[in-house]
Parts: sequence; structure tokens; C-alpha cells
Amino acid sequence: MKITRTGLVLAVAVTANSGLMGYAHAEVSAQEAAKLGKELTCVGAEKAGNAEGTIPPYTGKYLGEVPGWNHVKFSGGQPVDPYAAEKPILVITAQNMSQYESHLTEGQKTLLKKYPTTYKMNIYPGHRDFRYPDYVCRRAMDNALHAKLVNDGAGFTGIGQIPFPIPKNGMELLWNHQLPARAYTEEKTSDLASVLPNGSIGWGRAYARNLSPTNSPTVDSRDGDIIASFSNNMTLKPARDNGTLSIAHEPYNFGTGTRQAWSYSPSTRRVRQLPGYGFDQPMIGTNGTMTVDEDRLYNGSPERFTWKLIGKREIYSPANAFKPNTGTVKYADILTPNHPNPDFMRYELRRVWVLEADLKEGYRHVYGKRVLFIDEDTWHSVMADNYDARGQLWKHAMINYYYHPDMSSWQAGSQFFMDLNSGQYTGYGMTNESKKGPILNEGKFTPDQYTADAARAIGR
Repeated sequence: MKITRTGLVLAVAVTANSGLMGYAHAEVSAQEAAKLGKELTCVGAEKAGNAEGTIPPYTGKYLGEVPGWNHVKFSGGQPVDPYAAEKPILVITAQNMSQYESHLTEGQKTLLKKYPTTYKMNIYPGHRDFRYPDYVCRRAMDNALHAKLVNDGAGFTGIGQIPFPIPKNGMELLWNHQLPARAYTEEKTSDLASVLPNGSIGWGRAYARNLSPTNSPTVDSRDGDIIASFSNNMTLKPARDNGTLSIAHEPYNFGTGTRQAWSYSPSTRRVRQLPGYGFDQPMIGTNGTMTVDEDRLYNGSPERFTWKLIGKREIYSPANAFKPNTGTVKYADILTPNHPNPDFMRYELRRVWVLEADLKEGYRHVYGKRVLFIDEDTWHSVMADNYDARGQLWKHAMINYYYHPDMSSWQAGSQFFMDLNSGQYTGYGMTNESKKGPILNEGKFTPDQYTADAARAIGR
């Protein structure tokens, strides 16, 4: 089916269905797969820029380094912005947005209209200069030739990084979002800020130790593995929750496995299992601006939604977002009422995949529809527009990703979840004022550290 919707830049085949049932794997031929590393990057993005020259060609000239950031591996050094000297080439405001609306999401347009005197979008020159290591490229090629959806799309066979570099339907695109190339191990202390419309802030802080066997730089096979990732998060703030610990396991296949989660409470000194953890349960400390399945814009089982691959669009997206994650930017500067301070946001015109999720009949969720915008170079979702059960736009979210030398890949920095009705928002995953930035791929975590017994031991 040829897509003619305004703003789409790629005609793609879309598999429509009523849920997980009916997703058939559209095989990628050897001829198609051979495009990887040639006209496509090794992970499936178009190497060429656009015809207008407003999206540059891919260069991938930097591997494991960021110009100007003299990073010592595993030191926890804060990011340094290699593009700090650049000035915006365009500033989009409520007054001129009509000229650029084909490159804006509905959430972005709503923010510009709702806050005409305070919200703007600074557009910078595009850069596509960083690349993945060779092992990521090798796995993407292997998956292109061999990965398949199973259990009606609830899982897949293949190596767990970028399962479908040439996606043919919405579920394949979703799995690329779920399992892009990212940190194998992650250790960080991050802050959460719940910002009310009057500017007052409620604070949270957590210490995370995460393990993703999917992203091991040395092990290609996942034979026999059923767990894609392990998380271990300890609450440090607010003081009343200090010491609360949560541990979770994420499966490769939600058709044969489920998310398992446990919580340790210092007040009871007990560990309890958390049944049904995820979906639209409110994220603690966010005043309802985030659900559990919104971390990274979507996570967990796909079962409650129908997933549709809409196509590609050229959208002004957060990209090369070193600036809002540097240690020189203070929370007092960036956390302004109603929305984060736009002077610290960096947008570039990028090609993004558009993935739409519609709530299935008979299922419950606070969102009736979700639209994810997935960067073609990285397979990370960088923005989301979320709608309520009546079909009204409710929230807009964005993630500031930046390239990190520890893992030669992209790290999720600050995330912002904005309620377009109430004017409150949450800043999530912020590390600017931490003593150290994230420590990635050091490799010091093992699966036995992510059990109920381990939670009890940590609690003691």
C-alpha cells in the first residue's frame, strides 16, 4: 500500500491487523540485506541526506570519541558538548510555526500554541557523525537475514540488538525500539523533578545498576537466554522512601515469559513480588505525568496495543543533545514552569520512523493512542505524542540522547514528560548535578545480583 500522507518521505508496506494476531514476518532477501553498509548504514538508516540538503549525509567519522570531550573510560565523566559554539539556524515560534508544521509533531505544535511567549524550538545544523562498533553492524546483518517474529509478534528469534534493521511492519519496528544497541551495564545516580505549573518542584533521586545481556560486546549468541535485561533501582530521595529497592527482569518473548519484579521496603525489611508491574501504573513521584511503561517512551509487553508502521517523516527532533546533559547546566536553569527551558534544547531536522499504537478493544490503558518517533540512525524513540481514551492529545514527551565514548553508542539523557492540559511536567533521568555521570559497559554486573535474595541482602 502506498502512503501519501503529507510529510511522509518513504513509501512502505504496512501490515494492518487487530492486535498481535496476524503479524507475519516479511522475509528480507539477501539482496535487500546487502544494502546494509552500502546505501544504508550498517543498522539500516539511509546514508544519503535529503534532496533539499537540510538533512546531511551520514559520515560516521567518529567511533568511541567525541571531539572536545577528553573522556576517561568508566570514570563517570560528565558529557562535553562538541557543538557548543554552534548557533541556531532557525527558531520556530508560535508566530512562524505554520511555515514548518509539516516537520512538527502534534505535541510540538500544541506546546508552541499553548505557550507562545515562553516556548520555542531552536533548530541547529544537522550532524550524523558518530557510529556504532563493528559488532553492532555484524549483529544487524545477521538479524536482517535470520530474525523472525514469533508468538504473533510478542517475541522474536535472533540476536538481541536491532532485530529488524529493515522493518516491514509495526511489530518489527517496535522490537527495534525495545532492543536497540545501548549500554551492556549501566551505573548511574539520576534525579527526577516533578515541576508544577507555578514552578515549584518535587524531587526524587535513584541509584541504578542495570544489566542488558542483549548488549554484551563479546557474546553474540542468546541461545537459552530468556531475559533481555535486568534492572536494580534504589530510591535515595525523597527521604521517606530512602532505601526502597526494586528489581525487574525483562523477557525477550512476552508470549512465553512475563516481566518479573520485586520490591524491598526498608520499613518492613521484606521483599515482595510485584504482580502485573508495568503498563499504566503511575510512576512514583511524577504526579501522574508518567506511567511505568513510559520510561524510554515505551517499554514492556506490546499486548495491549495494535502497532502500525506509518512510515518515515522529516521531523525536528532532539539530536546530539550533549548540551542539556552537561554538568555545567544546573537544574535551576533548565526546569522552568510548564516546560523545560528551550534555550537548552537542541533540535535538528532528522528522518524518523513513525510508529502508532492504538489501544485494543477489551484492554485498558490511560492512553487510547500513542505515537512514537524513532530516529533512523539509532533506533531510539526520541519523542512521543500520547492521546487519551477520547482521542484527544494529552501529553508530549522527549528524550535527549547523546553519544557516549564508554560504549560507542547513544545514551538516554534527560527525559521530559509534559502534560499539555495541566501544564505540569516531569524531568526524568537527569544526571547534571550528580557527582558522576553514567558509567557504561564496565561489565561488573552479573545476573545473580538481580534476584529476590539479592534484594534482601542489599536491604540488610
